[in-house]
Amino acid sequence: MNLLIRNATAILTGLPGAAARHAGPDIRVQQGKIAAMGKLSPEPGERQIDASGCVVYPAWVNTHHHLFQSLLKGDLLGINATLTPWLAATPMRLRPAMDEGMFRLAARIGLVELALSGCATVADHNYHYYPDMPYDSSAILFEEADALGLRFVLCRGGGTLSRQKEGELPPASRPETLDAYLADIERLAARFHDSAPDAMRRIVVAPTTPPHSMRPQELRECADVARRLGLRLHSHLSETVHYQDSVFNQHGMKPVHFCESVGWLGSDVWFAHLVKLDADEIALLGATGTGIAHCPQSNGRLGSGIAPVRALEAAGAAVSIGVDGAASNEAADMLSETHAAWLMQRAKAGEATTALHRGGQGEADAAATTVEDVVRWGTAGGARVLGLPGIGSLAIGQAADIAIYALDRDPRYFGLHDPAIGPVASGGAAHLKVLLRGGNEIVRDGAVPGLDLAELGQQARAAVKRLLSSL
Repeated sequence: MNLLIRNATAILTGLPGAAARHAGPDIRVQQGKIAAMGKLSPEPGERQIDASGCVVYPAWVNTHHHLFQSLLKGDLLGINATLTPWLAATPMRLRPAMDEGMFRLAARIGLVELALSGCATVADHNYHYYPDMPYDSSAILFEEADALGLRFVLCRGGGTLSRQKEGELPPASRPETLDAYLADIERLAARFHDSAPDAMRRIVVAPTTPPHSMRPQELRECADVARRLGLRLHSHLSETVHYQDSVFNQHGMKPVHFCESVGWLGSDVWFAHLVKLDADEIALLGATGTGIAHCPQSNGRLGSGIAPVRALEAAGAAVSIGVDGAASNEAADMLSETHAAWLMQRAKAGEATTALHRGGQGEADAAATTVEDVVRWGTAGGARVLGLPGIGSLAIGQAADIAIYALDRDPRYFGLHDPAIGPVASGGAAHLKVLLRGGNEIVRDGAVPGLDLAELGQQARAAVKRLLSSL
């Protein structure tokens, strides 16, 4: 469908520098791509979307999630825990009790939540796999994303090791063999992977966390297979000081240096979190062009800290934003996440300032992170780490993945001198008038067409009761 977005109040493009804003006020979409931007006149047969009073962004690109956790929010045993005890209290305890129906429902809830925030591309780090599993969790995720019309990147997690004693594990928590893991990667790549720059489906090799999920030689084999198949690599890394201690105790080196030793750095690799890094690790990540999925809300919720995102970007690392799983982030949407990213990066810079009379530089650096930076990280930055150069920005020739926010329905957006920053700076949930993915309408007037949100909520409440009663 060809369409014309007209009279936008403001447009942020996801591009760097002076190109971060476009005067518009119109955007023409033809055959799923942006054909023109500027002051445009309607053409015969062209559908028109009135964006008067609206702010237009590229659709968000979420680079790290655990969709199955959408039924594990606010678990009382893990709500106040830090990462390691939280892992045992919540996902390790509850995931084995999930059946196929629960898994599918959780995926649907998470994808709907993301779409309603303006997200059109989702990378899910799914580690719900085990030997003799009676259903295909990978296929379910693709089916649910297809049903909503979202681009979907499956980061195939799992591993050959467990943090728990294998003899004490329920069947749904048991590790796989390396042969089984790699065979499934081959199967998934043949069935789903598309190397197009605006692909709807991608496969990524993503053992759950390097030192805990696989042995060093197994990680090297995974990297070799990924590069032979043209797949990217993803995992968790350096989320906490406990993680630093664990890697040092196991391997006698820092986490980033361990990843370098097994072939897990490069422009085809990105890691979630990277909260606890030394200066030499930042330099190495930057020099290799390795990426980060910055997850500020989960890092805050678990007490992990704030990732040194600006230092990473200055060093040359690719920066993107992920919401992480809802079991450690009960607001797993891209508007909440980008709002947190903006505030936390400024707070981190401010925390590091030193008074002039003590020999410091004062407060100037605390103002360096802008809303435009955060929009770029959450859109074009995400496209970069996923290897999808055809999406993530508003420019001629790019896929028409576009979020249009109306700021006239909530008083938190009233009185803004610069409406362009509203969806990120004001927080909350700006009303999503339209979400387009490749020119196709995914969300209209704040709703997914044909979806009964009240029924979905009812299904979720019933599933949570069933999950807890099965323990």
